[in-house]
Amino acid sequence: MIQIQESLESIKKITQDEKPMEFWSARDLMVILGYVKWQKFLDVIEKAKEACTISGQLAESNFLPTPVKSIGGRPKEDVYLTRYACYLVAQNGDPRKPQIALAQTYFATQTRRQELMQERELQDKRLESRAKLKNTESKIEGTVYERGIRTGVEFGTFKNRHIEALYGGISAVDLKKKKGIPPARALADFDTDVELRAKDFALSMTDHNIKQKNLHGHYQMTEEVVKNSKATRQTLLSRGIRPETLKAQADLKLLASRRNKELKAVVEKKRLG
Repeated sequence: MIQIQESLESIKKITQDEKPMEFWSARDLMVILGYVKWQKFLDVIEKAKEACTISGQLAESNFLPTPVKSIGGRPKEDVYLTRYACYLVAQNGDPRKPQIALAQTYFATQTRRQELMQERELQDKRLESRAKLKNTESKIEGTVYERGIRTGVEFGTFKNRHIEALYGGISAVDLKKKKGIPPARALADFDTDVELRAKDFALSMTDHNIKQKNLHGHYQMTEEVVKNSKATRQTLLSRGIRPETLKAQADLKLLASRRNKELKAVVEKKRLG
């Protein structure tokens, strides 16, 4: 296992772009997986492409054809493969070859590791967006309080009109039922990153306009948040995003708690040396 891992890592290439991407040459991979004839390996690649499409991924984004000139000057066909494409190639390879079994294990492990890293990055983005939204909510609460929205009922109406305008007329209570969110919990703790950013944008515009237009009173400020939330919704719809259909995500309070425990563990480990 260690030997094939080193072999596969040794032929890995990385682009020099701003966001580097790793890839493998099918010609190089073919040799390590025990194939001699390109045409036979190309058959495996075609099966892997089909599997890629069936899984809902874009084959053209994972299997990149590229002509490479041979020593004699004649173009030699090749395909650049992402890590996921390599995993699919190994899954569709000849199971009688011992190299295939080892490669399957290697790429399955690496692919899962990459998925977990991507999942963590998405969670971190959501945590950052939630913190930013909390700051914006606190800011606008202070703004509307100074200008006439002071009772709990008035502020509750202000917030719900914002949600209704952003979610096509659905109230916060009904949204929680629709998405399976506990009634006592904040919607935003279960939002996607897109929803968190949309809410932050709509409320930031509202805070700015209330001050710029010197708005006062419940009616004027509520109308302003409705206009900005509707405008934000239209932007989402124009990009094919219907917020009310987005599924509830992992509880951000639980994620934040886990991150704090991880941080404390790291600090304690450093303290103990």
